[in-house]
Amino acid sequence: MSREGQLTAASHNEGGVAVHEPDVMEHQPPPIMRGTLLTVVAVVLIAAALLAAFGIVKRMHAQANLAGYTRVNSAPPVLLQEPVLQKSAQEIVLPGNMQAFTLAPIYARTTGYVRSWSHDIGSFVHKGDLLAVIETPELDQELAQAKADLATARTNAGLAKITAGRYQDLVGNNAVSQQDTDNAISQLQARDTAVTSAEANVRRLEELQSFERIEAPFDGVITARNIDVGQLISASGSTITPGAGIVSSSKEIFDISSIGTLRVFINVPQVDAPDAKKGTVATLTLPQYPGRTFKGTLVRTSDSVDPATRTLLAEVDVDNRSGELLPGSYTEVHLNVSSAAPALIVPVSAVMLDSDGLHVATVDTSHRAHILRVTPGRDFGSTMEILAGLQQDQPVIANPPDSLTDGEEVRIVLAPGSKPGQIAEAKP
Repeated sequence: MSREGQLTAASHNEGGVAVHEPDVMEHQPPPIMRGTLLTVVAVVLIAAALLAAFGIVKRMHAQANLAGYTRVNSAPPVLLQEPVLQKSAQEIVLPGNMQAFTLAPIYARTTGYVRSWSHDIGSFVHKGDLLAVIETPELDQELAQAKADLATARTNAGLAKITAGRYQDLVGNNAVSQQDTDNAISQLQARDTAVTSAEANVRRLEELQSFERIEAPFDGVITARNIDVGQLISASGSTITPGAGIVSSSKEIFDISSIGTLRVFINVPQVDAPDAKKGTVATLTLPQYPGRTFKGTLVRTSDSVDPATRTLLAEVDVDNRSGELLPGSYTEVHLNVSSAAPALIVPVSAVMLDSDGLHVATVDTSHRAHILRVTPGRDFGSTMEILAGLQQDQPVIANPPDSLTDGEEVRIVLAPGSKPGQIAEAKP
């Protein structure tokens, strides 16, 4: 035990009473230095300032990246494709639709019920063949009445003729006055006029009655039949079903087409118009007859270029006495040309149609779009010829937006490894 402990213990034992004195040195707190506290506060403030600065810099960097991304992606993405130069050829291929040489919708010219019909669709008929018969009881009665009126008029005219003849004989003997004679002659003329009117009315009703028989106006094929037995047919061309009123207004009752020769109308580009001459031989191909060709002859043109399409309307006639070709069929017409001009081929999706014609869009080195007016040639469905307004070294926008304007900034998107003449695919 230390000396201080012994002394303390001795003092406690004095007088027989134990006295415990607390150790003041054990419970006294250590002194705190003022400089250490200031250092801690300064470190905390510096750390907070660094964190705040880091957050501000991070947000500014994110905003800058967002602004740059927005600026880059605000321009509409476009795909570029270089036009393909088509070399000169000695033949042009034009689409066309076959039509019947003569097509006649047949309407009823009298009102009545359908008694019978003789030919259905697909039937070949000759001129004058009976197609249908219409019953017209009201018209028959009107004709009978008109004939009776004609007989009455003729009787009255005969009596007036006799009376006028007698007056003319008697006026010479002063047996009747001149006034009575003139009245008799005027009465005869009026009766003769009434006869003429009654005869015209009878002929009119007989003509209407003749329309009870519907006959073929020319040799051809029935392509439509819109009547059946018992239907009420009106003279205005409307088909009427009893109890249901008018079924279809101005509906023809038959359609007949002359298909011995077919017409094919084609639109010849302006650059090839000089070769579209009367008598030019054309070759036709149809998808339903692969490997086969049909001969046709260019028979006439409109002698005028359509300013909207810059094409010449021409008609090619094709012999179809075999009946193999059907009206309404699609065909490709091959015409030989003397000196076809080279043309640039662009996708149809690159062509924009405006009120003032056709246009394509190109892009300059500063990524600005420029809209050019072009002269179109042949339309091949997925591609189109451009005859003027575009250069071969000017790539066109293959997918121009509808809202694209001249001078607008665009973003060119190209697929990796894309080659000239191929449409670039957009990246996702």
